[in-house]
Amino acid sequence: MAILTASRSPCSLSPSPRSQDPFWVKKRYSVTQLPPITVTSHLSTVHEAEVHSRSRTITRTPTPVHSVTPSKTSGDSVLDESDDHNLHAALTSEKTSNTVQSEFGHCANQSYRYISQHNPDKPVAEDEIEEPPYYILFTTYFSYLLLVVIGHLRDLLGKRFAKSSFIDLMIHDGYAPLVSDFQSFYARRLVQRVNDCFYQPISGVAGRTILVYDRYSEDFNRTQTYTGTTTRALNISSYNYLGFAQAHGSYADAVEESIKRYGVSACGTRLEGGTCDLHRIAEALVARFIGTEDALICSMGFATNSTFIPALVGKGCLVISDEHNHASARIGVRQSGACVRMFKHNDMGSLEELLREVISQGQPKTHRSWKKILVIVEGLYSMEGTMVNLPKIIELKKKYKFYLFVDEAHSIGALGPHGRGVADYFNVPPSSVDVLMGTFTKSFGAAGGYIAGPKLLINSLRMHGHSGPHAEAMAPPVLMQIVATTTSIMGVSSVDDLATSKSTSHQPTFKPSTNGVAMSEVEDEYLHPGMVPASALPTWFSIPSSLADGSEARERIRRLAFNARYLRAGLKKLGFITYGHPSSPIVPLLTFNPGKMLMFAQMMRTRKPTPLAVVVIAYPVTPLVTSRVRFCVSASHTKEDIDVVLRACDEIGDILDLKHGKGKRWPIEEIVKRSVELVHSI
Repeated sequence: MAILTASRSPCSLSPSPRSQDPFWVKKRYSVTQLPPITVTSHLSTVHEAEVHSRSRTITRTPTPVHSVTPSKTSGDSVLDESDDHNLHAALTSEKTSNTVQSEFGHCANQSYRYISQHNPDKPVAEDEIEEPPYYILFTTYFSYLLLVVIGHLRDLLGKRFAKSSFIDLMIHDGYAPLVSDFQSFYARRLVQRVNDCFYQPISGVAGRTILVYDRYSEDFNRTQTYTGTTTRALNISSYNYLGFAQAHGSYADAVEESIKRYGVSACGTRLEGGTCDLHRIAEALVARFIGTEDALICSMGFATNSTFIPALVGKGCLVISDEHNHASARIGVRQSGACVRMFKHNDMGSLEELLREVISQGQPKTHRSWKKILVIVEGLYSMEGTMVNLPKIIELKKKYKFYLFVDEAHSIGALGPHGRGVADYFNVPPSSVDVLMGTFTKSFGAAGGYIAGPKLLINSLRMHGHSGPHAEAMAPPVLMQIVATTTSIMGVSSVDDLATSKSTSHQPTFKPSTNGVAMSEVEDEYLHPGMVPASALPTWFSIPSSLADGSEARERIRRLAFNARYLRAGLKKLGFITYGHPSSPIVPLLTFNPGKMLMFAQMMRTRKPTPLAVVVIAYPVTPLVTSRVRFCVSASHTKEDIDVVLRACDEIGDILDLKHGKGKRWPIEEIVKRSVELVHSI
């Protein structure tokens, strides 16, 4: 892969000699000229690179994550000498920071900030779904039909004239096939044709930029051959909303110290010797951050839903689920044995109509009253970028007396003026939601998930949730990342008087109900939980002053809000059809045709001078005709990075005929020039 030349783009790479680095070559080879690379030779190349990198003995010194000192540190030197290039400083940068540019871009222009919150004077906007022209729908359906017909024809002829290639799909030696030809048809005949844009291996930190392994296929994507080189691309695909995915800085230093003190594994389950003091500290911080009485953490985000929902509901209970809820919630409901009904995505009218029906009819056959009714929704929906209408659901909750479960996997950290999720965005007391679930993989740069709520409920989940006795406890380094990032968002109070701290925060009251789970009654207006008392943190954890007051994290939250609104508004003005809420960091761009989706991903990845790494999504994750590109915006991106994305989309959209949106269109230069005005106008 050729080294990218320097340009005005903040993501372009500086040319430097790479004669000793086996991952970089100066000449671009065609596919036919590339030498055959076996697995052994590839692993040998990787091993040589690791040995070469480890041979350098450079002492690292702790560096603040967002320091404004102009001097470079040894941490930056390590990055420069291994697999990272120095990115040119952003055009808005006024000060040099010790944060590595490839991980977190610097933007000192305060006009590129926005506060993520709902205007109470305006009603919650309804989701607008734009439909493409009929010829787009026709060609999309026709392309699928053509692939299905050709695929079945190839299977029919292949089983007769090339049986050796289909032996695994046919009965042989008395064995039935593990996977039938019908079950594997979609994967073999449709997905394989666009497989080049899926399962793309990466390397390094998934920050502002990312290293993508170069590969090619000579057998129509049945196998992939790796060239041994990598390409650094602008990362617009990772769930790194607040930009905490960093290998350098105070967060990484804290994680490194935790490994020295605790090791890399808890070596046990939470109920069987796997709970350490970091688990208790992290859970207390999460509960304070969310604004609830208590919280528990789980080592896997998917398992947080799939293993704890069965502890909430069972036979005789009813779960009402949004039709676009995540698979983890669906699996958890399925394992619980409860009845389930679904309502139209984010449609409060459909939800209320369903509530009236199920409450009046009761359980099937017997028509007895339901033991419990639990409504499960998401704060932000990962494929649509839409936001739940929380005020309306809480209004329905008070009217129909059901329990509310909000999955904030994508909204926690990314929404609200304090990063506390969808409740913070709408200024709704967290106690008005019975169960708040979220993950640490998106905004916190960690892993796992949490459930927050009343203490009585959390204690019950600790005992009855499947993760407690069966799942490995969260690893100490991951816990320390959660502690460090959560602390930086809230800030550290110099006053260690917990009683004083509690008196300044709202303490909701809980009353028992006939269904056995405490329902909350909000008596006062919601107050901000405040900063973290220093006594609540590990004694050995030292947080820099630049992070202790929470100002650095607030900058991240506001940068994310600006970037998200700017990208979405810019795509709209260019004429694209997008889904989602204006404040959502998830921005789906509709391509409709799967062939265009593949070409979009390839053209973005090979774009010069700044390649872009994007994620594309198609059926069965989305409806058949709504293939899309899903952009994930981060606080680590600068305004110029979003400009790069918009310019690339503008050019590729014209080539692939993707601009089918309604409304007045602006030229790209006007969008870039009037970005601040555009952000505040939507």
